[in-house]
Amino acid sequence: MTAETPTEPVAAGPYDAVVLAGGAARRLGGADKPGMRVGGRALLDRVLDASAGARSTVVVADPRPTARPVLWTREDPPGAGPLAALAAGLRHTTAECVVVLSADLPFLRERTVGSLTAALAASGADGALLTDADGRDQPLVAAYRTSALHRALTRLTREHTGLAGLPLRRLTAGLRLTRVPDAVASFDCDTWDDIATARARIREHGHVLDEWISAVKDELGIDLEVDTGVLLDLARDAAHGVARPAAPLTTFLVGYAAARHGGAGPEAVAEAAHKAAALARRWAEETTEEAGEMGKTGKEGKKGKEGKAEDAEQAAPAAPGGQAAATGGTAAPGDVAAPGGADRATAAPDPGTAPRPGTAPDAG
Repeated sequence: MTAETPTEPVAAGPYDAVVLAGGAARRLGGADKPGMRVGGRALLDRVLDASAGARSTVVVADPRPTARPVLWTREDPPGAGPLAALAAGLRHTTAECVVVLSADLPFLRERTVGSLTAALAASGADGALLTDADGRDQPLVAAYRTSALHRALTRLTREHTGLAGLPLRRLTAGLRLTRVPDAVASFDCDTWDDIATARARIREHGHVLDEWISAVKDELGIDLEVDTGVLLDLARDAAHGVARPAAPLTTFLVGYAAARHGGAGPEAVAEAAHKAAALARRWAEETTEEAGEMGKTGKEGKKGKEGKAEDAEQAAPAAPGGQAAATGGTAAPGDVAAPGGADRATAAPDPGTAPRPGTAPDAG
């Protein structure tokens, strides 16, 4: 569309964010959509994370606990529609660029917001918005020039004696727009099927670990960049070099040490993790060396025993004819080998076969 007033490109720089989170969620049966959890985190918190680079963030909705500090406001009257909500939020912004977002975008990332502000700065348009998988405009995932929004909203208010109930297309129809296609980031949750799809996608597309870390950080109220690779390497070294249960215990101690000695910043975590990983590797090396020494000692001991047995065998005197005497294989003094080299042994009569009285023993 042609803009009402030509604008010059501006450098991608500071921006404010306006998040619309006060809708009725009719297709969800009136459920609390911004508070709906996907991957363990509220949809609103996910959107606030994506706009973390904003100089200030205004949420148009009733106040609630959030993972990031925000300014709350409400359209008048509440429920008057997206344009009335946008105008209410826009009154609290001062940056030349404003990012406008709905509160139901589970896959929006900070880099996507950055691509929108960069596209706006490079194009000289009034706004840069995402398009979905079908090429449809998503005006609530967009970066706009604040001045262009003010002009458009003022015009619509004058033409319609207010903004209540006006659809978003009335706003975008009067703006010159550039578009950024992104089928994933533009996915929004309007129905229960959408919620189920978002939850399944997180589990099926290899993002589980990152999502879990983000959820834990939100739950614990910490804002820390986590080098997942460093901590996973540490856990692996501890499990393989020490024992499997050492992995979670070591990572816990690393976090505690970082918080105590380094202010819990990412550099402190990385330093503590590297120290613990080096210790785990040294521990593993010592264990390997000990196992090698024990194996070497065992072989030498076995060899010594075999040598002693050979020496004892060589020292034993042989019986005449090359055969050992019957008593234990060693000839005793006075023993004589039987003729033909066979050993001669005299066995005591078996009491069970002793001759009965009056009967001569069998001479055979």
